[in-house]
Amino acid sequence: MSREKAKSDVINRLKTIKGHIAGIEKMIEEDKSCDDILLQIAAIKASIHKVGLVIMEEHAKDCLINVDEGEMIEKEKVEKVLNTLVKFIK
Repeated sequence: MSREKAKSDVINRLKTIKGHIAGIEKMIEEDKSCDDILLQIAAIKASIHKVGLVIMEEHAKDCLINVDEGEMIEKEKVEKVLNTLVKFIK
């Protein structure tokens, strides 16, 4: 996925998430069932996770793949990507 495509994808997903959040607010105001509200929350959690994965993938590509051919990747860059990945997973 190109950087611009990834950026567009993330922005679209975030707009969808905003819509889901607004929907949850309305559901609560209208005293909808807990089951329905929790289902929407689960959808938001999955969407947020996907956004994080796309951003993490682009971050890793920027740090680890976009180096000149034959150039060694700095240990610090690898450690930074791994630390970010671990924080995201937790």
